[in-house]
Amino acid sequence: MLDFCKRLSLELPLIQAPMAGVSTPVLAAQVCNAGALGSLAVGHLTPDKARQSILDLRMQTQRAFNVNLFVHAPCQPDPIGERVWLDALAPVFAQYGTTPPPALKTIYASLSESPAMLEVLVETAPACVSFHFGLPDNDAICRLKAAGCLLLASVTSGTEAAQAEHAGIDVLIAQGWEAGGHRGMFDPDAPDAKLPTLALVRELTQHGRCPVVAAGGIMDGAGIRRALDAGAVAAQLGTAFLACPESAADEAYRTHLQSDAAHHTVMTRLISGRPARCLANRFTALARQPDLPSPPAYPRAYDAGKALNAAARAQGESGFGAQWAGQGAPLVRPMNAADLVHLLAAELAKA
Repeated sequence: MLDFCKRLSLELPLIQAPMAGVSTPVLAAQVCNAGALGSLAVGHLTPDKARQSILDLRMQTQRAFNVNLFVHAPCQPDPIGERVWLDALAPVFAQYGTTPPPALKTIYASLSESPAMLEVLVETAPACVSFHFGLPDNDAICRLKAAGCLLLASVTSGTEAAQAEHAGIDVLIAQGWEAGGHRGMFDPDAPDAKLPTLALVRELTQHGRCPVVAAGGIMDGAGIRRALDAGAVAAQLGTAFLACPESAADEAYRTHLQSDAAHHTVMTRLISGRPARCLANRFTALARQPDLPSPPAYPRAYDAGKALNAAARAQGESGFGAQWAGQGAPLVRPMNAADLVHLLAAELAKA
């Protein structure tokens, strides 16, 4: 089995999760320099901006880091369904003195649709590249491996894990139901067993060949120890880093994270069109409306979600943001990222 930490020269079996919109080069660099694996999400960026972010990170650390991308199935526009969704949101937009956009756009390209993004990855050759929502094709996998990249993929089931292993992925990220942010399901409409993190880790380590990283609900060194005892080679923490000053979370997000909403995270499709766990807020409360239609597919639904958030924020309302957080949110500890890594290391040693 691959010695994950040894290959990457990690002092701590920890990955900082790459939450799009929140991870930053400085956050990833601080985590790397403290002895863990920092991550940078670029799936929401253009190839040029992704390249610049990767180069910014490389200027701040000499250590290995991870770059994360979306590999969702290409989204087909649905003019009729999208119109129904926008009409359903119109009364909420009206509360903030505006109207929904006239039509939706596909705001994020999948790696499978972006040869230019693949070229950026091959050119910059980060030590690790991780995938969310699916797997790239064989050509992309071969080119990234030839560039020296270690490949990781989020999986939520044994079936997805088998597909990833067959495709040549090196390390599986076992994303449990507790995890914050987008559920990494390859097919968001497929049945979901909603396995908790440790149960999924045990299943994958007993029946698979690849090393497994545990992701979801882990907030401290004792949690990392439980993941390692279950068979994981490392733990991935995202929510734990949200309150770090190096993250891009805005003040409203941070304030909401410290509120009672942290005890009531919600898995919802309303914001982006894919299942994602976030803090309960005014957007998630829309689910209580009778006869609310299903949102359009990801990422086109996200175009509407971002427009609604912008309209509300212009009027001083911050309750429509994509405030991703896992079920461990009440345990978040605001501190510098490097200090948090050192604290986690001390807690792990004590555990």
